[in-house]
Amino acid sequence: MARNLYITATESRSGKSAIVLGVMQMLLRDIRRVGFFRPIINDVPDRKDHDIDLVLSQFYLGLQYHETYALTMRQAKELVNAGQHSILIEKIINKYKELESKCDFVLLEGTDFEGTSPAFEFDINADIAANLGSPLLVVSNACQKTEHEIISATKLAVESFADKAVDILGVIVNRTDVPDRDALRIALKKTLNKPETLLYIIPEVAILGKPTVADVMKWVGAEVLYGRENLGAQVDDIVVAAMQIENFLNYIERGSLVVTPGDRSDIVVSSLASRQSSSYPDIAGILLTGGIRPGKAVDRLIDGWTGVPVPVLLGKEATFQTARRLYNMYGKIEPGDQKKIASALGVFEENVATDELRQRLDTRKSTKVTPQMFEYGLIEKAKKHRQHIVLPEGGDERILRAADILLRRGVVDLTILGDPKAISSMTSQLGLNLSGVNIIDPVASPDYNDYVGTFMELRKKKGVSKEVACDCMVDPTYYGTMMVFKGQADGMVSGAINTTAHTIRPAFQIIKTKPGASIVSSVFLMCLKDRVLVFGDCAVNPNPTAQQLAEIAISSAETARIFGVDPRVAMLSYSTGDSGAGGDVDVVIEATRIAREMAPSLLLEGPLQYDAAIDPEVGAKKLPGSQVAGRATVFIFPDLNTGNNTYKAVQRAANAVAIGPVLQGLNKPVNDLSRGCTVPDIVNTVAITAIQAQAEKGLI
Repeated sequence: MARNLYITATESRSGKSAIVLGVMQMLLRDIRRVGFFRPIINDVPDRKDHDIDLVLSQFYLGLQYHETYALTMRQAKELVNAGQHSILIEKIINKYKELESKCDFVLLEGTDFEGTSPAFEFDINADIAANLGSPLLVVSNACQKTEHEIISATKLAVESFADKAVDILGVIVNRTDVPDRDALRIALKKTLNKPETLLYIIPEVAILGKPTVADVMKWVGAEVLYGRENLGAQVDDIVVAAMQIENFLNYIERGSLVVTPGDRSDIVVSSLASRQSSSYPDIAGILLTGGIRPGKAVDRLIDGWTGVPVPVLLGKEATFQTARRLYNMYGKIEPGDQKKIASALGVFEENVATDELRQRLDTRKSTKVTPQMFEYGLIEKAKKHRQHIVLPEGGDERILRAADILLRRGVVDLTILGDPKAISSMTSQLGLNLSGVNIIDPVASPDYNDYVGTFMELRKKKGVSKEVACDCMVDPTYYGTMMVFKGQADGMVSGAINTTAHTIRPAFQIIKTKPGASIVSSVFLMCLKDRVLVFGDCAVNPNPTAQQLAEIAISSAETARIFGVDPRVAMLSYSTGDSGAGGDVDVVIEATRIAREMAPSLLLEGPLQYDAAIDPEVGAKKLPGSQVAGRATVFIFPDLNTGNNTYKAVQRAANAVAIGPVLQGLNKPVNDLSRGCTVPDIVNTVAITAIQAQAEKGLI
């Protein structure tokens, strides 16, 4: 089942908080530990976020306020404006994961669209939902809209979210007052044309959308002079009283809030008197402006009135400023307002098929994976069973910066090879903390002579002399590889300075390939906007034979499994099935046959063209009935030329994140960095190496 649900509106005043209350009550019926989380809250100094306060006061969730949000809107915009969108998402993911670890399910609520950047809020809600792997419940605001406007706005929202690869569970059209809701539902279903998406329509409920006198008091910062017991009265209209009494009384209606300067005693007295007359509608309250209290005579009159019929408030601002402020006021469901809360829950249950919604959540499990979700998952997997990784290029600033991050996040234990004094000096200059790192100079190491002897023994058939062995063990890459072979490290990452050949050669000579494997190959983990694909071999073998292609396919499928990708292997060619012929196609056909013999339970198909492998419609046409065509997750290219160019084309054209190359086929993990690698690349590659080491030990 899904472990979360993200409720988002598309504009302000959608009644989203009422939907949150209804969904939370539904979840708490049969889920013991439900969390509540708002990734971004409004900037309200010295006040709690309204909806967090509402939920925590209404439902006992056992959460502290600070656990339920990540950032304020100001902080979020500052990060985005500074070009640090990825850091914004990372902060939200980290805070969310802390809460998720304590809960069986987390209900998330998006932003309130109260700022001046609705497009920014729409995009950020979509990005957050996608990166948290959360299905979306979209609340479409139908208040004061025609049927045509409701359909157009809802269609645009759903299509926009779909374009951002967000999983839409359902749509709630809220606050509608169209006369025929059934006709609206039919028209919406036809327009959206998404039978799998739930659709509910909730009517406007006046008590929820209209403010109370208590809301007015908070909105303008007013003081209660009289009638505190009637602050719950609903305000339906604002009347600014500047006329004479006989004209003013013609404008009051049921639920009117009378706004008048505090020195207009005639308006105050006549307004109070109107509540005692059956000839006039009942007003909701009186708001006096300018900070002017009623005169002593009026005060005495009101004090002697048994049970003041309406609340009287005193505001500090002048009448014009007060009226302008009230113009933007709207009703909220305040914590503790059981009348409104009960109404919200009642209208939700009456119009939303909660059993259907709950069942759909039970069967929903998002398969979408964003690059940041995948990278976060790598770090979390690596941390679960902490491994020891050796980094032989201690003279590179990027390596040291990555080491600092890895230690701070508790991902792995590290050994860095190089001159301890030089590394210490560079660390100090960069302001890094590597106090938990084991720094070794190979020449000065007490293990140096033992490593030399072991290397001579391993390479004695090649006639390696002691002099050559000594020279090799001075090389940090050889020394680090020997650490892995000896079990003093679980894996090695190199290549920030050294070439791929220099990184891999010691591994061939010392660690060697796994039993039954004739070659070492590689894959790239291609993180698209909504999924992760595995491409192999794109970095090592120029022209693999059929036997080697089969081994690459099986190794790549196992690598995919280790990293949480369900392997469906496509053996790529310019032909699908028997649609083409030629020597290159024959190699792929033979490789497919060998791979099926080696791993009969593996879902594998070939030859397949790329479009038939990745596109469900094309796959169904070109190879009907295949379990791989159109649904492939592992793509095996026939040669290095094709693979290397394709991964780079997808990386650039689809704005994909390419993680790798990840080497496979060795007895113990060694991975190669690009010499143009960034610090995040190094962090990811170290995490990948640690996960491979876990797999070798049977920990995954």
